[in-house]
Amino acid sequence: MYYRKLGQTGLMVSEISFGTIPILQGSVPVLPAYFNLSEEQALEVMEHAFRLGCNLYDTAIFPEYGDAEQKLGKFAAKIGRERIIISDKARFFDGNAMYAAVLSSCEYLKTLPDIYFVHQADAEHEEEIFQKGGALDALCELKKEGKIRFTGLASHYYDILLRGAMDSRVDVLQASGNILERGMLDRIREELHFYSKGIFINKVYAAGILPRFFPVKTLITSVLSYPVSSVLIGIGTKEQAEAAMLWDTSLPSSPPSFSQVISHLEKEFSPIPCDRCQRCKCPCGTEIHTLFRQYNYYFLGKDYWALRKLNLGISRSAELCQFCTDMPCLSMCPKQIRIPDEIERVLELVKTCYPIRG
Repeated sequence: MYYRKLGQTGLMVSEISFGTIPILQGSVPVLPAYFNLSEEQALEVMEHAFRLGCNLYDTAIFPEYGDAEQKLGKFAAKIGRERIIISDKARFFDGNAMYAAVLSSCEYLKTLPDIYFVHQADAEHEEEIFQKGGALDALCELKKEGKIRFTGLASHYYDILLRGAMDSRVDVLQASGNILERGMLDRIREELHFYSKGIFINKVYAAGILPRFFPVKTLITSVLSYPVSSVLIGIGTKEQAEAAMLWDTSLPSSPPSFSQVISHLEKEFSPIPCDRCQRCKCPCGTEIHTLFRQYNYYFLGKDYWALRKLNLGISRSAELCQFCTDMPCLSMCPKQIRIPDEIERVLELVKTCYPIRG
């Protein structure tokens, strides 16, 4: 295992870190159906990853992540709290709610988290997060009080991450990206403001579907080729820990280009060649890159989940697109995707799977 600087925090973190979703137990929304680890099993898997060199463990508040905080806290006590770095998060945007959430996390962990993130920051809550008295101010107050060591901002949206990168209150950022959805990673590499922050990357396996198409080593080294601190991998078994960590990351590896990735996937289906750079801005509010991701995910193996998401608003999006005269998205797209045509393709998929009954 190799280690990288975490921005200006002074911490050194393992290049590959442990995501705790797969160690959950119980009925919680994010729990993968194929995992249901007892406390003993979870501690064994976390310790195995530690023995392979992992020193960063990422979790989230109860009940969203079930009993993960409790299990991680027990593991920290067993292995020695000072030997690992704990990253935690909560989906609260108001300052008072975030302050209370961190105190709750400390209770479940039975220790203090090193890094605490505002989780899944989006445009709807952006101003609330960044404003005076918002979630970031609360984290700064908690940092002053010694209840956390560093503040974090986690988001799937580039513009919000950039704002975080330019905000002195934020120590660490958590973004998403992978060998297919690399557009945001490309933009992070091009923007100097990100270089002063620690950066974690999640969704490296794209919710667990990409290892069926690409070797795990290729998926991980592709993301590590960017200026990031660590990649977060959801791990639920010793075998998964070994697949992610038991190889030499120092060996030179040339990640495949985006066109090579698309060509490889074309052997299975006809993907929409969108890398989710998020440069396209729809005047009607359609989140184009998310529609295209769900379409691709449908064929990559997340069929039911992706289709359910697409069915929530694709008819309206296609209708608005049909009557849009400006179509600024076309000139914004660096991949020169015929966006209106592709939205129609997404609509046809949904119509086929959800036929209209007269």
